[in-house]
Amino acid sequence: PLVSVIFYCTQILLAVSVAKGWLWLTIPLALLASHLMHAYLIAFHEASHGMLRKHRKLNDLNGVLMGILSLLSFTKYRVLHQSHHMHLATEKDVELWPFVDTKTPLWGRRVAAFFELTLGLFYTPFLFWRAFFVQAEGFKNKKVRRRIWKELALIVVFWSVAMTLVIRFELWPWFWWNYFIPAFIAGNLQSWRKYIEHVGLSGNEARSATRSIIADTWAGKFVSVTLLHEPLHGIHHIKAGLPHYELPGYTDLLEPVDEGDTKPFPNYRSAFADLLRKLPDPRVGRQWANVPE
Repeated sequence: PLVSVIFYCTQILLAVSVAKGWLWLTIPLALLASHLMHAYLIAFHEASHGMLRKHRKLNDLNGVLMGILSLLSFTKYRVLHQSHHMHLATEKDVELWPFVDTKTPLWGRRVAAFFELTLGLFYTPFLFWRAFFVQAEGFKNKKVRRRIWKELALIVVFWSVAMTLVIRFELWPWFWWNYFIPAFIAGNLQSWRKYIEHVGLSGNEARSATRSIIADTWAGKFVSVTLLHEPLHGIHHIKAGLPHYELPGYTDLLEPVDEGDTKPFPNYRSAFADLLRKLPDPRVGRQWANVPE
């Protein structure tokens, strides 16, 4: 509710500032909207676990609507994200492809990282649609496949109508500032956060394949709240059934217990620095242990 109220107020103010031509206000509001859209992508993730809304149908409806705006099928994402939890950082983890595949050459992994970190709004849908069309595992159920095709049809119809209206009524300024620019930035924020969480780590368990952030400042804690406590990502992998608002009560689970476990970081800055050291050779998982860097 907190994120939603701030987001809707931001969008209204942003629409007014665009209409008035107040660029000095439009730019900071668009940046705030991008952060909140990033939070909505995390809400999409929460919905895939059935933990965004208590009512299942409302939960799934929210997931489908957010998926349409993100060019993603909610059902397809749910299936593949469950696989991500089951096969974390192994070669079967499609969310972390190609960084879990030891057969992928360094140049191929670097190209994938470049496009995902700079064109996340388009690369993430490509990643999941690729898994749907190339890897049939998890999509053998005909009912599931039919639902995914229906959601794809909804995405096509929605964006066809939306772009027709934008062109017909010349709504380009609002399209760019209220949706595309914030969504483009949010897509990249999502990708960078995903990389901070997993890329460059050499384990296959929640503590050894995940970077978590336990904020040490009030600003960091506030950011964590607006991101539905996604920085406590390791807890989510240990206890996937916990709703986001309960995650801060289990920070003791993040303390290393085995060799190779990742110690929690105090802020995104230090976790980001750790990622940058590993990013030139993007890889994830224990399967890389005998492969030279």
